[in-house]
Amino acid sequence: MSQLKGKVAVVTGASKGIGASIAEHLAAEGASIVVNYSNSKSGADAVVKRITEKGGKASAVQADVSKPEQVKRLFTETKAAYGKLDILVNNAGIYEFAPLESITAEHFHKHFDLNVLGLLLSTQEAVKLMSEGGSIINISSVASIMPVAAASVYSATKAAVDAVTIALSQELGPRKIRVNSLNPGMVETEGVHAAGLAESDFRKRIESETPLGRIAQPEDIASASVFFASDAAGWVTGQTLVLAGGYR
Repeated sequence: MSQLKGKVAVVTGASKGIGASIAEHLAAEGASIVVNYSNSKSGADAVVKRITEKGGKASAVQADVSKPEQVKRLFTETKAAYGKLDILVNNAGIYEFAPLESITAEHFHKHFDLNVLGLLLSTQEAVKLMSEGGSIINISSVASIMPVAAASVYSATKAAVDAVTIALSQELGPRKIRVNSLNPGMVETEGVHAAGLAESDFRKRIESETPLGRIAQPEDIASASVFFASDAAGWVTGQTLVLAGGYR
């Protein structure tokens, strides 16, 4: 498969979970990948190894995308390694549930600085390297339109991501840069297991209310990212695609 042959992609927060799967799927289609990570060098290196062992091109670059100086370095290193950029996947994010009485300014800024500001900073630098159009894919969530209890701050960040997606699609359209978002439902990732949700009643309820009868796997989201990154989606921009197995 070579839908993305000759393309260069940066995937933020790609050391595990959805980001890692997206990086590997884009690489399998021929793209050269910058695997961004904040803390887990070993995880990012493992993703790079899996890509290169299959004949792909990838490198790992550390950067906390909520920090402007580190974002600039991420894209400086991308330019040095590959000379250009065609695809940006804004995947880096955080989710921590907190009921109203537990919300603090720190909790609020921790989420908005990474989930929203980090996305904007990354996009700001990425478009400087996109000389002949490009594709920006924002990883949002069904929580943007179907918020759940104790997730008001997280849900608000994802609603913001959806709004930013539409606004930037209009702003960047004249430059032939497409901007779309993927809005997954519950996905079985390391984070879900760490939070104790993998075998929870919450998961069972979600599955019982999902027409396809299961929660998502990272590859379910990654395969959709390949479409948005490819020329097959050349007439698609400003869209939010819900990936939740029919869950409403």
